[in-house]
Amino acid sequence: MQAKRVAEWAALGALFLIPLTPLIVANSFFFPFITGKAFYFRIMVEIATAAWAVLAVLDKAYRPRFSWIGATVLGFVVWMFIADVFAVNTLKAFWSNFERMEGWVLVIHLGVFFVVSSSVLRVKSKWRAWFLASLAVSVVLVVHALFQLMGLADIHQGSTRIDSSLGNSAYFAVYLLFNVFLAGWLALTETRPWLKRALLALAGIEAILIFFTETRGTVLALLGGVLLASLLTALTADGRARRYAAGAFILIALIASGFYLARNSSVIQENRVLQRIGSISLNDGKVRFTIWHMAWQGFQENPMLGWGQEGFNYVFNTYYDPALYKQEPWFDRAHNAFIDWLMAGGLPALMLYLALFGTAITLLWTNSSLSRPERIALTAALAGYACHNFFVFDNLYSYIYFFSILALIDSQVSRPIPLFERMAAAEESQGTVPLAIGTALALGLIYFINVSGMTVASNLIVAISPSSSGAEGNLATFQNLLQHPSFAAQEVREQLVSIAAGVAGDAATSETVKKQFAAFAISEVQKQDAAHPGDARTVLQLAAAYRTAGDLPDALKEVREASALSPGKEQIFIQAAATEWDLGDTAAAKIDFEKAYALGPQFPDLAAYAAAGNIVVGDAARAQSLLLDAFGTTTVDSEILAYAYYQVKDFPRLIAVWRLRTAQPDAPIDSWFGLAAAYFLSGNKPKAIAVVNEAVALHPEAAEQAKAVIAQIETTSVPQ
Repeated sequence: MQAKRVAEWAALGALFLIPLTPLIVANSFFFPFITGKAFYFRIMVEIATAAWAVLAVLDKAYRPRFSWIGATVLGFVVWMFIADVFAVNTLKAFWSNFERMEGWVLVIHLGVFFVVSSSVLRVKSKWRAWFLASLAVSVVLVVHALFQLMGLADIHQGSTRIDSSLGNSAYFAVYLLFNVFLAGWLALTETRPWLKRALLALAGIEAILIFFTETRGTVLALLGGVLLASLLTALTADGRARRYAAGAFILIALIASGFYLARNSSVIQENRVLQRIGSISLNDGKVRFTIWHMAWQGFQENPMLGWGQEGFNYVFNTYYDPALYKQEPWFDRAHNAFIDWLMAGGLPALMLYLALFGTAITLLWTNSSLSRPERIALTAALAGYACHNFFVFDNLYSYIYFFSILALIDSQVSRPIPLFERMAAAEESQGTVPLAIGTALALGLIYFINVSGMTVASNLIVAISPSSSGAEGNLATFQNLLQHPSFAAQEVREQLVSIAAGVAGDAATSETVKKQFAAFAISEVQKQDAAHPGDARTVLQLAAAYRTAGDLPDALKEVREASALSPGKEQIFIQAAATEWDLGDTAAAKIDFEKAYALGPQFPDLAAYAAAGNIVVGDAARAQSLLLDAFGTTTVDSEILAYAYYQVKDFPRLIAVWRLRTAQPDAPIDSWFGLAAAYFLSGNKPKAIAVVNEAVALHPEAAEQAKAVIAQIETTSVPQ
């Protein structure tokens, strides 16, 4: 077979396999919904790139062409390379981690995918077929999502928000968003009636499913995109199409307005999906606005180069706002793609990212090679995507769709570059050499870029899973993984610390192995901290490793270092106070609990911590005042308060806490046993036994367990 034919089949085959990316779920890999898709996409791009390089040598038609979109993509890729070189954590900026699988490695793959797909699909006239293939794959995801809605398939996030095989409802939502507009575009330009109807039906179903992802930003993006498409049609079409589009615009606007006005009605409030969508408000975006403000502070510190990809955690630590106390402890994204690029590469990165949209839309409307339906549908898709990205961060397949649309437009408007045109093409008879080099290039790229990471992603699952050799087997796997650290060393080390903590509490594991595990965890996190200093998350991991080893003084030292890196984070002061308490320094614990409360006085549980700190130092009046201000009562159900009452032997208040728990509907048997224990500690054995019997009346299935508890109460002396 001719070398050119082989290269064409390889390039087309790899490109047409890329739409299968959303279906890939590598359960044997760490973060199976992320890593499997990312490695698969990279490999397909690398194969397509090597094949395209062969084609470019053999045929001038495949060589790069110029357009302002292409120039902007190139500028974006180059600038992010520069920004990542100067990143706070250069390794992570280039390679990312398993949870995200982004970094500059993804940027360069997207850039190359843009060039290769623009060239190959243009020459072979396969753009329409490529998008149809992608829509065919989306049918599989839609069926999976429908099964999730019917309860026939699990929702992977463990909630009610469908996510299909993407594992995240927001990722699935933007995937559907692109497909709605792409299906609409292909339907409007399709001549076969059966396929036109099928595409319109698919667009309708996928639009409806966006609502069941309950991703409010994407719902707004869908609404905005459809309104924009209607408006553009009304402005550019003729006759009946214009009237229909104007009517659709007015109807959609009225429905949306009516929904908003009726958002507090029982019809909407009693439906979970409608209630969540109806809750869209500026007040509901407080968390996002807070994070964006933190990002703005970070931007002011590094306005030109940013912090590098995957560098937002440093901004999050330094400029942490205590108002986020009730949110997840670590944010590695600003939850706004535009701000994320501003953080990653400074102002130039944001300008280039915006220019990707700007050049694409400009060229859509200034080039006559694209039909009006194409222009409208693709403009609506890009506008909807931009709206979606204003509320969330991006993901792999939305990147793929974005760059494929850019490449489609580029393929229609680009022009030959004289330099490449003047270069002679190799003779077909000489094609064997380029083909051999291309094959070697593909294999080399696949091996050096992917194999190491795939091995670690797989072996990490082994390391954190029960081993037939017990904890020793897990330790040996971790030692092997970290002998030659990969780009995911931080995640491996975090898992090591977590498993070490579990092993420390395992009665079946020998003390020798426990000490080895803890010592290895400390050593590895020390390496992480030395290689990439200034990360509060890593420092707290080191503190956790020291705590696992029983080394509380060093654990406290690390917690204090973390508080210096992130001085606004209440959780760090709570952790410092808990460690000081365990060391017997209750006075210091009280001070740190009070610091946490001072940072977030609006959070009642912080008042409970501050009250507990005052209780153990004997300042009961201050403790009661704190509780009254925060809860309106001095009897509060709180673990830390219960522990403080136990410590100072204030058994009446300890009993009151357990009474609160047993007063709850369907209080578990453990709450009743806890109340019995509180009475026993107070010296009232008869009352303790009476509580156990009361518990048995409510939980007859615990009768045997209750007998053992009563026997223990009767035969055990009350501690003094």
